[in-house]
Amino acid sequence: MSSKRDYYEVLGIDRGASEDEVRKAFRRLARQYHPDVSKDDRAEERFKEINEAYEVLSDSQKRRMYDQFGHAGTQGFPGGGATGFDAFGFGDIFETFFGYRSGASARRGPQRGADLRYDLTLNFEEAIFGCEKELEIPRWETCPICFGNGAEPGTQPVRCPNCNGTGEIRRVQQSLFGQIVNVTACERCQGEGRIVLEPCKQCQGSGRVRTTRRIAVAIPAGVDDGAQIKLSGEGEAGAKGGPAGSLYVVLNVKDHPLFKRQGHDILLDLPIHLVQAVLGDEIELPVVGGAKTRLRIPPGTQSGKVFRLRDKGVPYLRGSGRGDMQVKVKVEIPTRLTDDQRALMQQLAQSFGITPNHHDDKGFFGKVKDVFGVD
Repeated sequence: MSSKRDYYEVLGIDRGASEDEVRKAFRRLARQYHPDVSKDDRAEERFKEINEAYEVLSDSQKRRMYDQFGHAGTQGFPGGGATGFDAFGFGDIFETFFGYRSGASARRGPQRGADLRYDLTLNFEEAIFGCEKELEIPRWETCPICFGNGAEPGTQPVRCPNCNGTGEIRRVQQSLFGQIVNVTACERCQGEGRIVLEPCKQCQGSGRVRTTRRIAVAIPAGVDDGAQIKLSGEGEAGAKGGPAGSLYVVLNVKDHPLFKRQGHDILLDLPIHLVQAVLGDEIELPVVGGAKTRLRIPPGTQSGKVFRLRDKGVPYLRGSGRGDMQVKVKVEIPTRLTDDQRALMQQLAQSFGITPNHHDDKGFFGKVKDVFGVD
């Protein structure tokens, strides 16, 4: 009696299993017991057994003979009942079912074009309110004469005789485990499967030409420094009919001499005179974009006070509305006074009980000395 296990038992299927069920069972078990993947000590032995069972049960004629005569019925077929991997090697199995290839990838198909980057400088107002810019982009585009196939008009590429149009060269090697299929790109056609006998004079057979394209780009209101705008399909043309890449416009926003930005708010430092801070005033302020507004300074305003003007900031990129304008007051102290102004300031000081020239009062630093016991 044969020591071999029943092939249906090996694959774990019923005798009435369909071809699809046989295939699925084999794929599942081959993944599980492949020696390069499994850590089972009997993985190699089990893989040979699975491979042998699948070779018979996947072939309708071999399966019919096996169903009638058992293992003896497969001995008359080439490779039937093989115990090695000669009939169906590692490379063939993983190429057919799992996409595995020992060697280079096969025929080169369409390739996506490269992405491009363009650095665009905007002034402060353009970033706040948005604008439209026209860019000049040097890039590779599909040849308008041969439409990308690389052949002179009136001619067509022909099948590569070296690889018979497959784009790949296969070399089969015998190893301890059976056949190893090594696949490399065809050197003559560079993996394309075709060759151009009469190259296009415009692109010299490359299918692409170098040109400069003018592209209009809309800059939305409220963009900030470092933001990116993606323009799909405006990058380099793809090779062999592949899609074009994307163009990324990176924004650089110039500083403003008066305004600064903090998120969606506009910041403005407002210098005012000492008299304005003490007595109060109403001041006309510039607003981003050239407009003006008025701000009331209450009497006694302290340096560093921040006034918030609603809805005069940066528009929100998503949604309606705008940020605010924050006005920070900086009280300026006069550094030069006329004799009359000095006299008036002394009179004002006396009215407040302040005597700047009198040092008998300990003052602030005198109090510090008392606290710390310093002579």
